[in-house]
Amino acid sequence: MSTRALFEALRAHGGTVAELLDGARAGAGGEAGPPQLAAAGPRAAGRADEYELLLEMILEGARLHYGPQRIVRTDDPDLALLVGDQLYALGLARLAALGDIEAVSELADVMSLVAQAHATADSELAAAVWEAGAVAVGWGASDEHAEAKRLARGGDPGAATALRGAAELVRSS
Repeated sequence: MSTRALFEALRAHGGTVAELLDGARAGAGGEAGPPQLAAAGPRAAGRADEYELLLEMILEGARLHYGPQRIVRTDDPDLALLVGDQLYALGLARLAALGDIEAVSELADVMSLVAQAHATADSELAAAVWEAGAVAVGWGASDEHAEAKRLARGGDPGAATALRGAAELVRSS
């Protein structure tokens, strides 16, 4: 899925978010990221497109908060935060409608830990949080994943490595 499906869904949603869409970027592909990773997992089976779209919404919200902006664009930092929060809510609402409360909880942790990582300018940790969170959504969480999140919350310097290791363990089992 390219950003086209995200663009179309946000355009259909309407309102301010639709007014801020950058149509020139709507068809841009790019490398696979957390949305594609989560959608590839067995927990998303039969609903992979929906999982990918809702995670694209949440990731787009994070991009509005922390950059770089992609298809929803604004120069107003306050508006970026508000619309970013709206995209978080849209993605989580779609996930809740699927009945996947475990994944809602996981993505709430992702948003919290990503905010913490950005507050300390730790882009490596932010990327590891997204990767491990996507795996937990797509494959399910593990005890190792819970421990790695605890390390991240505590500011442990090995948290990014622990998150990636926990994600790899789940994917390879």
